[in-house]
Amino acid sequence: MAREDSVKCLRCLLYALNLLFWLMSICVLAVSAWMRDYLNNVLTLTAETRVEEAVILTYFPVVHPVMIAVCCFLIIVGMLGYCGTVKRNLLLLAWYFGSLLVIFCVELACGVWTYEQELMVPVQWSDMVTLKARMTNYGLPRYRWLTHAWNFFQREFKCCGVVYFTDWLEMTEMDWPPDSCCVREFPGCSKQAHQEDLSDLYQEGCGKKMYSFLRGTKQLQVLRFLGISIGVTQILAMILTITLLWALYYDRREPGTDQMMSLKNDTSQHLSCPSVELLKPREDGRAFDFICKQPEPRLRISIERSALLTGNVYFF
Repeated sequence: MAREDSVKCLRCLLYALNLLFWLMSICVLAVSAWMRDYLNNVLTLTAETRVEEAVILTYFPVVHPVMIAVCCFLIIVGMLGYCGTVKRNLLLLAWYFGSLLVIFCVELACGVWTYEQELMVPVQWSDMVTLKARMTNYGLPRYRWLTHAWNFFQREFKCCGVVYFTDWLEMTEMDWPPDSCCVREFPGCSKQAHQEDLSDLYQEGCGKKMYSFLRGTKQLQVLRFLGISIGVTQILAMILTITLLWALYYDRREPGTDQMMSLKNDTSQHLSCPSVELLKPREDGRAFDFICKQPEPRLRISIERSALLTGNVYFF
């Protein structure tokens, strides 16, 4: 009975862990999609620079394709574990354990490789200053993608230029910064701010923002936290799966009280035995020896009252 309760507890825990796998995998996919626009625009601004190499080595091993592939695979593996837990299937649970182990090794290798690449490609502040060269083509019809990238980055990170908003006046033929530099953006806001109140423009340059983006953005920290959480959950799931496999395997070899009673009743009915005594199971655990007990014959004595007086007793 105690073993049956422990099996139920293990199954409930595995149900919860599989649900957690699905939720965390969906969260990782959502954060990866959220970061896609950021990465595309950052790569546009940093094309053919040292910063571009740092962006690729910092983010793409984490986001594309490993994390996305692992999360998609985890959703499928979670279904496999759920089915194995419901049906108490040893083969499905063994596949579930092996899949989790392989995924964990891939995640661990990816994390170590990413950490080493971050150390190999350090980004200095001087590398950020080189981004000024990407400002000269802003607003040209042939470089609409670059114009969109600058506007997106300045709006999202609330910055202007590389070092200061005056970079736009130095590197381009513009008389004032783009409207995306305005704190409250509307058509012609930068011209108005440049002529009246410069405080309506973002005072911080985008170089520092991009430097912080590479060093530790919130999205990347969220991805790393989710990755570590998934890894810890996988370890717990593997431990519980091994324990459940052990419990189910020995539960089949040593049936419980309910199974023993059922086996006794079936045997008694099949062989027309009034009572059955099960002996110890055989070595393979698949068969039992039993003893069919027949009722012992009893001597019936009938004594009539008159016989007691005459001394005549009849045996039947």
